[in-house]
Amino acid sequence: MTRALFLAHTAAPSGAEIALHRLVRSMRDTDVTVAFTEYGPMVERVRADGIDTVVVDGSFDSRTVTIGGLSPARVLRGVTGLVRLGWEVGRVARERGADVLVAESTKALLMGTVASRRAGIPLVWHSHDRISAEYFGTVLSAVLRLLGRVVCAGFVANSVSTLDSLPARRRPSVVAYPGIDPTGRSPLRRAQAEPDRTVLCLVARLTPWKGHVVLLDALARMTTRPERVYLVGGTFFGEEPYREELEARAATLDVPVLFTGHVDDPTEYMRRSDVLVHCTLTAEPFGQVIVEGMLAGCAVVASGPGGPAEIVRDGVDGLLVPSGDPAVLAAALDRLVADRGLRARLAEAAPARAAEFDVAESARAVEDFLARIVGRPAPVRALPGSESQSEGESRVG
Repeated sequence: MTRALFLAHTAAPSGAEIALHRLVRSMRDTDVTVAFTEYGPMVERVRADGIDTVVVDGSFDSRTVTIGGLSPARVLRGVTGLVRLGWEVGRVARERGADVLVAESTKALLMGTVASRRAGIPLVWHSHDRISAEYFGTVLSAVLRLLGRVVCAGFVANSVSTLDSLPARRRPSVVAYPGIDPTGRSPLRRAQAEPDRTVLCLVARLTPWKGHVVLLDALARMTTRPERVYLVGGTFFGEEPYREELEARAATLDVPVLFTGHVDDPTEYMRRSDVLVHCTLTAEPFGQVIVEGMLAGCAVVASGPGGPAEIVRDGVDGLLVPSGDPAVLAAALDRLVADRGLRARLAEAAPARAAEFDVAESARAVEDFLARIVGRPAPVRALPGSESQSEGESRVG
């Protein structure tokens, strides 16, 4: 059995960490350890599922290394801290007898570079982000791709779009979509409401790139007003001023907008809603919340670039719109709110599509891939929707 150590730089309940939790608790043929470099809610959630979990150092502040806005001295201190933590992670990997180390973020990649060298094991980069200039900037994205090319034995990506942004050419790689567990879950929601009783929701962390401003601007342009809008999600990493900005904008609208704050399980808000809105400013790497909204029986409208275009079949089980365009989003929402029949048709098709993104399949794909990286035999499984790609690469979904 392969022994894998998964390394996460934060224990905040954000998308990548939630996806990691779902993945590792679905693994059946791998001895898993999850290492966090700070203490937070995800530590106890992972431990509660009986997974070996360790906090390497509870003093790390992930905000000391961010994409921009910090002084060179603070960045240097942050990078030094990552290297030091990487050395400690290497010690944990050796103590656990890990065969492979899986880095769950770009910061984890930096730490994992040090840790894997100390432990003498291969490093796999599980990327939940598109490594592109639009998100990381031209220089940093180039540096990250170079680092990945030099130090990584393989790549796991959360979408084809993400994989295409990685330096995975001629390296083992696999696409494993962040999955859901569809068993025992049904929409269990009300029928689509009349136009003037329609409820919208946007489920995302309150951070600018998630596009809350685009939705608020679209609401101001709509001719068919929904009854209410839920903005489901909290702030992390010093983003409270952004929430205040959103609240001020929402107060100018003639549509009630409810800010729920962080909720562990947003399913109930989705079930109260007729339409789930996804409107990121840049290409979403995957879009777990889209799958969750579809499973909950919402009609979905999503920004098309990136992962959402791999989930939503436009006009069949949702609608796709360009990113960052309030006018186009307003037109799509007007169409959905006014046409109850269209909403009902999309919502009826959505759960079956969502069920295709089964976490059990993704877990098997990752387990087989890690076994391959460490030179162990793994059963060959033909997963639904998988297809053979170029040499050294497989894609699952």
